Amino acid sequence: MKLHDLAPPKGATKAKQRVGRGTGGKGHKTAGRGTKGQQARSTVPAGFEGGQLPLMQRIPKLKGFKNPFRVAYTPVNVGVLAHLDGDEFTVQTMVDAGLCRPKALVKVLGHGSLDRPIRVSAHAFSAAAAAAITTAGGSVERVPLPFGNGRPPASGNALTNR
Repeated sequence: MKLHDLAPPKGATKAKQRVGRGTGGKGHKTAGRGTKGQQARSTVPAGFEGGQLPLMQRIPKLKGFKNPFRVAYTPVNVGVLAHLDGDEFTVQTMVDAGLCRPKALVKVLGHGSLDRPIRVSAHAFSAAAAAAITTAGGSVERVPLPFGNGRPPASGNALTNR
């Protein structure tokens, strides 16, 4: 059997009904559109309700809002830094290690354990991360955010406007 031999079984397909071809066929004259009126004469857009506000515009959607002042941080855990070589970690070294993307705002979180002193420079620290680093004998340095007065520009997300 070849691809061109395949065919549906007898009676499985029917010819398309030809409407509007005169009184000789089943859908003669008005072709199933009724008599007169807008829908009998031309095509009407789907969802058109005769000038009334359509249902798709009446129902509520897009609830809430997107905060233009939201600052999105990339999380980096202390346990991940403990597995990396070196004792000083800046935002650039974390980018080079593949922990975050370039130009990302980095926040160090306290998940994991730390057994050696390290110096960490990042944009933000959780209280648990700062405590874990300082109790291990390390130091914490906050890098200033790349936009003025600690707030992103009003026109959108801080990461997309740089």
